[in-house]
Amino acid sequence: MSTTITLKGNAIHTVGVLPSVGTTIRDFALVDSNLNVKTLENFDGKKKVINIFPSIDTGICAASARKFNEEASNLENTVVINVSKDLPFALGRFCAAEGLNNVETLSDFRGSFGDDYEVTIADSPMKGLLSRAVIVTDENNKVVYTEQVSEIVHEPNYEVALAALK
Repeated sequence: MSTTITLKGNAIHTVGVLPSVGTTIRDFALVDSNLNVKTLENFDGKKKVINIFPSIDTGICAASARKFNEEASNLENTVVINVSKDLPFALGRFCAAEGLNNVETLSDFRGSFGDDYEVTIADSPMKGLLSRAVIVTDENNKVVYTEQVSEIVHEPNYEVALAALK
C-alpha cells in the first residue's frame, strides 16, 4: 500500500504509509556529518521530532530544518532529527553555514530508513529520495503524531507537530 502525495500538483507515491500513532518506531542506522552511525539508542529517553525531507539543498527543506532548530532550543528532553538521503558532508556544511546546533541532521545515504519508515518516493523524477514527513514520538519511542505532507513543496505543520510533545 502506497501513499499518494503531489509534486507541484502532480501525483507521486511513497512506498508505504507512515507508522501509526500508538505504535513503536523501528530502529534505524543513520550517518552524521562525521560519518558516525547513529541509532535509536543514541536518543534513548528523549522525545523525538523526526523531520524527514528530500534534500537540504531545497528552500523548503532548509526552512523546515531552520524552523525545527529554532523551536528545539525551547523543548525539554526533546531531540529534533532531520533525515534525508543527502550526503553527510552536504548536511554538515549546511548546518555549519546556518548555525543549526539544536538538531541532529542525519543521512540515510547508505541505510534503509526510507523503506523501513515507508517514506521513500517510489516514482517521479524524485524516485529514491525521501518524502516530506514528520514523526513525533514520546521518550519511549511511541508515535504520538505523524504528518505525511501531501504536497512536497509545502512545509509541515510545525505548530501541530510541536504541540504533540506536550
